[in-house]
Amino acid sequence: MIRSVITGTGSALPRTCVTNADLAERVDTSDEWIVERTGIRQRYIAQEDETTSSLATEAARAALETAGVDASEIGLIILATATPDHTFPATATQVQAALGCGGGVAFDVQAVCSGFLYALATADSLLRTGMATKALVIGSETFSRILDWEDRTTCVLFGDGAGAVVLEAQNVAEDGPGILSSRLHADGQHKDMLYVDGGPSTTGTVGHLRMRGREVFRHAVVNLAEVLREVLGDAGRDAGDIDWVVPHQANARILDATARKLDLPAEKVVVTVDRHANTSAASVPLALDTAVRDGRIKRGDLVMLEAMGGGFTWGASLVRM
Repeated sequence: MIRSVITGTGSALPRTCVTNADLAERVDTSDEWIVERTGIRQRYIAQEDETTSSLATEAARAALETAGVDASEIGLIILATATPDHTFPATATQVQAALGCGGGVAFDVQAVCSGFLYALATADSLLRTGMATKALVIGSETFSRILDWEDRTTCVLFGDGAGAVVLEAQNVAEDGPGILSSRLHADGQHKDMLYVDGGPSTTGTVGHLRMRGREVFRHAVVNLAEVLREVLGDAGRDAGDIDWVVPHQANARILDATARKLDLPAEKVVVTVDRHANTSAASVPLALDTAVRDGRIKRGDLVMLEAMGGGFTWGASLVRM
């Protein structure tokens, strides 16, 4: 059967690491307050010369190198971001130009923190229909550009970064590698719980991120547990079959609560929120690359990817590495 197989991963972080103590010098907060409520200890913040496209390009190059694939072989680039370089053109086209692989398909996906899952499922569908044979799926964000640095409840939560995977259509056995199942959802009635208060057609400004954290937490735990069960059911697996869960790195409490709902041991959950904070669409591929490179995730492992973001949007994919 034809499946979309992850053959390489890569990631990129800005040069500047900002600790909680650094933030406490400019925001009314403390390291203890942030760690207790979120598990975050540091994050990376992009400088003026570091953009969503430059971070995405760096992550893409790392993924291509890992996969042993030349950029000229890539026929599809899908980039998930809520912080594009420009209103248009799509940031994916800028990455395409930087990599020198023009002529194929390149576009952005905007589903905020769930963006990478949306992009992965879309790329999987296109590869299986023969639109392309090799794809780059990227999540890249510079969320620091849309934070209100006077709001200590939100500005401490986010960081910048990028992650990428090379996805290849391969003819594999039933028990072989590839994306086994994906599910995506959205519910727009909850928009006011997590949004940016600006945009081209409303205010003409970029705006800042606004969030009602407690309400988002409650929805996240329920929605993520449900979508994970859906994906497992589609694939004919149960939670005990999973080797690793790579979740969206929003908050340590959400990660713990979701794992408990599914009776998943904490040691099976990849956690990078302490080092990277919430990098929105970049967080899942960034965490995946971290766990692949440090040797935790190996070929043959059954890995669950999941995320929820503003919209609300949420989704999950079960992948055999």
